Amino acid sequence: MKVCEITGKVALVGNNVSHSNVKTKRKFSPNLKTKRFWSEEEGRWITLKVSTSGIKTINKKGLAAALKDAAAAKKIY
Repeated sequence: MKVCEITGKVALVGNNVSHSNVKTKRKFSPNLKTKRFWSEEEGRWITLKVSTSGIKTINKKGLAAALKDAAAAKKIY
């Protein structure tokens, strides 16, 4: 399942709308990237599947604070 491990973003459901206004279902997937982050506390690399907004959150707050406040951990587990 495509879920951002920081923000908790998941795929949304919507419609493709044709020129004749016929609607068919489609999915809007989050913009996920697999990225490695260096953890100063643990002294090792941590690989996360995060959205681009999740990467911005980690850059702003720091890795430890972002993992502590991670929304996906609360939703899934």
